[in-house]
Amino acid sequence: MTEGAARVNRRWRLKKRPAQNVDDDTFELATAEVPELDDGQFLVRVCYLSLAPVMRAYVIDGGVIESPLEIGDTMRGRGVGQVIASKTAALAAGDIVHGPFGWQEYALMDDADAVIRMRHWSGSISAGVGVLGITGMSAYFGLFDKGRPQAGDVVLVSGAVGGVGSVVGQLARIAGAYPVAICGSAEKCEVAVGELGYTAAVNYKTDDVRGRLAELCPDGVDVFFDNVGGDILEAGIATMADNGRIVVCGAISQYLTDGSAPRGPSNYFDIVYRNVSMLGFHVYAYRDRYPEAERRMSEWLRDGRLRALEDRLDGLEQMPAALAGLFRGDNIGKRIVQIAPEPRLADG
Repeated sequence: MTEGAARVNRRWRLKKRPAQNVDDDTFELATAEVPELDDGQFLVRVCYLSLAPVMRAYVIDGGVIESPLEIGDTMRGRGVGQVIASKTAALAAGDIVHGPFGWQEYALMDDADAVIRMRHWSGSISAGVGVLGITGMSAYFGLFDKGRPQAGDVVLVSGAVGGVGSVVGQLARIAGAYPVAICGSAEKCEVAVGELGYTAAVNYKTDDVRGRLAELCPDGVDVFFDNVGGDILEAGIATMADNGRIVVCGAISQYLTDGSAPRGPSNYFDIVYRNVSMLGFHVYAYRDRYPEAERRMSEWLRDGRLRALEDRLDGLEQMPAALAGLFRGDNIGKRIVQIAPEPRLADG
């Protein structure tokens, strides 16, 4: 930072835990000066912030692996930005990194291992919170390592035009499979087939989901990548082919509860009769392989086989409403918020 020129950081802090969806009383916008760097630290100017349904858990109970935020804490969340000052040999000013920066304009970081440097992409750095970030990594490793699609397989994807689902469907097509989408509106079904290359789409709000899946997948589903849970998970289980694979990535239908435990599938024993595998995965367990996924998906982005479907909003002020909108299904594609102009990323 320039001598004597302190930076002012705006950040969203937790104000009150919501009973259901986040609302106007959940967060408050605060400002503070960015302190000078100590040895080993680096400062990131955040350009884009990611929105994901799991973020609601951070303000309730922390979710599966996090402790809950304390009142007054900066809201957690992943972002992508540029290192603008560094006192660590691991990163240099100008590096583009994505990591757990929180809902703020500047992130002062102590641990270089907590961030991931983008090395293979020279397009918009928004990809660092989308197709080349944890969202894309979830799609890549969940589908390829757990789903293991083969050419000719039928791959069913719920939440099919959301952040993860919009990538999964395209990766399934790249693998030579036939992706089938489950979506929540006619518009989303049109995007799934017309823009993302899904073979067909089911509107769960207007269609008989099980009946429609039986029509579209008469020989059953080989891979079901589930982001929704609840009734949709049960419908997918009922449609599985023998020796199929179910990949459990998310369960957005179960996140806004009245305090009762999330509902498991009532027909889970169908997986026994059909010799089906039902697998979960933790995307951070694949961290050592992120460069592999970034390299391959960067190539597919460049040659047009893969596209980044983004639902982009502008301004840090948008964050609370942007998160609440995920639970209404407002987004088509990965929901992100741009909070600063983006720099250009050099090749290599």
